[in-house]
Amino acid sequence: MPDALIATGAGDVHAMHDPTEGGVATGIHELTAAAGLGATIDTAALPIFAETRAICEALDLDPLGLIASGALLIAVAPEDAETVVAALNAEGLAAAIIGAVDAEPGVRLHGANGLRPMPQFARDEIARLFESERLFEGDGAPPDAPSPCPAP
Repeated sequence: MPDALIATGAGDVHAMHDPTEGGVATGIHELTAAAGLGATIDTAALPIFAETRAICEALDLDPLGLIASGALLIAVAPEDAETVVAALNAEGLAAAIIGAVDAEPGVRLHGANGLRPMPQFARDEIARLFESERLFEGDGAPPDAPSPCPAP
């Protein structure tokens, strides 16, 4: 991953985590749990595309629990965070400082309404959507799909 090489060359990287499975929220929970630490995440700093927000609102999904292919969570020494972000941006890679790790257990979201716990997801929100009956009726298959167990 070029982003990992750029980050480690630009600053003191403490940890990295690919949040593909389970999304950003699960990735942050896993990263902090492995370190025995907590974190406070700034909801306004989370880079979520407007299209993603619109789709999530329409389908009642939380973007923090969506599959996050191509993303990389990087825990960096506080004094190096801006340098690492600038190095990634200089190479055309989107990067943002989304929060800070701290000694207080748990992961918190800081937003317009104050602090709240970061949600945890048993499975990816897209998988949950397809497993629900909100898209399909009956066995979860599309309406025109053949039955998985045809009658004898």
